[in-house]
Parts: sequence; C-alpha cells; structure tokens
Amino acid sequence: MLRDILLFLLDIAFSLFGITLILRAWMYAIRLHPFNPYSQAILHITDWIVQPLRTILPTTSRVDIPSIVACWLTAFIYLLLTWVIALGGTLPALGMLAPALLAAVLTALKWLFNVVVWATLIQAVLSWINPLSPVMPVLYTLTAPLLDPIRRILPRMGGLDLSPLVLLVIAQIAMMVLQHMAFSVFGM
Repeated sequence: MLRDILLFLLDIAFSLFGITLILRAWMYAIRLHPFNPYSQAILHITDWIVQPLRTILPTTSRVDIPSIVACWLTAFIYLLLTWVIALGGTLPALGMLAPALLAAVLTALKWLFNVVVWATLIQAVLSWINPLSPVMPVLYTLTAPLLDPIRRILPRMGGLDLSPLVLLVIAQIAMMVLQHMAFSVFGM
C-alpha cells in the first residue's frame, strides 16, 4: 500500500511539473506575454531547471529547446523513479535505459496532449459559465493555434462551435496511440 501511495504522489508531482514545462515551451512558441501573472508563475516554477539548460542549449525563434529537454529529463527521471519504487528499490538493468529514453519522449508527449485536453475543456466550460474570466484570454491564446485550423475545416453551425470537441477527440486518440507505443517499447 505504501508503494501505491508513493507511486501516486510521484505521478502527480512529476506530471504537474512536466506539464508546467510544456506550458512554458508552449507560451514561448505562441509568444504569450511574459508579464502575465500566469506566465510569471510558470516561469518562476521552472526557471531553476530551464535557465541552466539555456546556457548550453540554443533556442530558436519559436522553439524553446531548453524547456523541451527539461520536460524530457523530468519524464526520464519520473520513469526511473517509478521503476525503482515499483520493483522495491531495484535499479533497472542497463539494457532498459535505451527504451526508457524513448519512453520518456512518449511520456512527455502524453503530458502535452493532457495539456491540450485540459486547456480545451477549461476554456469550453468557462465560455459557458464565465466568459469574462481573467484566465480566458490566456486559454484562448493557448488554444487558438490548435482550434483555428479545425474551425476553418468544419462547416458553420450557427452559434455552435464544435472545434473544441474535435480537438478533444483528436487529443484522446493521440494519447491512446502514445500509450500503445509506450507499451510496445517495453515489449508488453
């Protein structure tokens, strides 16, 4: 039972931090204003790992490579710690490190699609309940690059916007594919 509690807490802590790193890279890509209070919180939470990586890894005009690498490292450490706790303190064999490196990429991608799902859901619910919420401009800025192409393809439905539903379905399918790929990496 203690092992299950530790795995649960580990999953929450690493997933939230990995998602925060993904949000940082996403904010950089869409040029979200850095003085926004939500941006400031994300920057403060992640600076300790991203800033040292920024000294050795370049950034491009749209890609924050240090944040992406930090997310991948977070996923890798998460997988190693999960392995150690699940096996009662036994370290994985060296032959399992290469699949774990690939599994870390898949885990980070799964976190990315989780961000897409939650940002889209929160934006959709808030648009019905409180469209003037202070977080709505941030959510709109985050989701617009994903929803706008879908809106161009979908036929007009009057005042009903089905693009969030389509994005949610696409993100869920992507997470299923990633889960299947993660299992196949370890031969399960």
